[in-house]
Amino acid sequence: MIVFHGPDEVPAGFGPSVVAIGKFDGVHAGHRVLLERAKVEAAARGAKVVAVTFDRNPLALLRPDRCPENLVGVTQKLRLLAETGIDAAMVLTFDAALAELEPREFVRGILAEPLDTCAVLVGNDFRFGRGGTGDPAMLERLGEEFGFSVGVVDDVSAIDGGRRVSSTWVRELLAVGDVEGAAKLLGRPASVRGEVVHGLKRGRELGFPTANLSPSLEGFVPADGVYAGWLVDEATGLRSGTRYPAAISVGTNPTFDDVPTRQVEAHVLDEQGIDLYGHEVDVQFVQRVRGMVAFEGIDALIAQMNDDVTQVRRMLGA
Repeated sequence: MIVFHGPDEVPAGFGPSVVAIGKFDGVHAGHRVLLERAKVEAAARGAKVVAVTFDRNPLALLRPDRCPENLVGVTQKLRLLAETGIDAAMVLTFDAALAELEPREFVRGILAEPLDTCAVLVGNDFRFGRGGTGDPAMLERLGEEFGFSVGVVDDVSAIDGGRRVSSTWVRELLAVGDVEGAAKLLGRPASVRGEVVHGLKRGRELGFPTANLSPSLEGFVPADGVYAGWLVDEATGLRSGTRYPAAISVGTNPTFDDVPTRQVEAHVLDEQGIDLYGHEVDVQFVQRVRGMVAFEGIDALIAQMNDDVTQVRRMLGA
């Protein structure tokens, strides 16, 4: 997948393009339906598929007090978009200049001219242009002027409850530790990505060495607790991309009460000798084992950690 960081990077003669526009936070089931529709449209027209998205939630600039935490970072988002099989993604920097663009200028300068857009697909709640004045109806009118058609893709919703798939719903599930429910909406395990850094090495002292992720990790961290999951080593080398079964801890280590901020650390099963320091890794949450509690003494903690590993093995079939 080609990545453009703005319309100026698109080479001449790149199109024609079928464009899907959205925040794509999490690239969940609703987003994938939009992208699949774009792929079908592109096949019918002999065009490329381009996802146009943003480097941040627009609310981070427009209404920071109402901006939710992102489900994924930009690196994660681009990897997930690439896995859908689309041709390119354009990541727009959502700054004051972009926020002030009138709807017509947004269409002309980002869609029509650089991408040679022949069709645009958006969701029902799509808004664009200064003050969010552009909506699907306006996009259709501008499409007539600039020569592209517009398709509005309906929400993906539950049959009985009627709730639509959304990043908000995924965040709610992760916030209570329901990583299995979140995975159903995402179509994959929820995950975080970051660099393995040095920690207090207490896990090693207890016989359970862990890979500690940097606090600047990407992705939405689920509720405190212990999870069964996978650690995927993204480092270059012979073992690049290796997936390890792991017992994952999220929290502030209440037994010792000496970790000021929440941290994610993964104990890789049966791999005592691997050195992951400095590696970029993906930690994937498959199932919750238990919540986070404080234990009275080291012996009780070690006994529980042994039981956690047993539960993780069962859950993962490892």
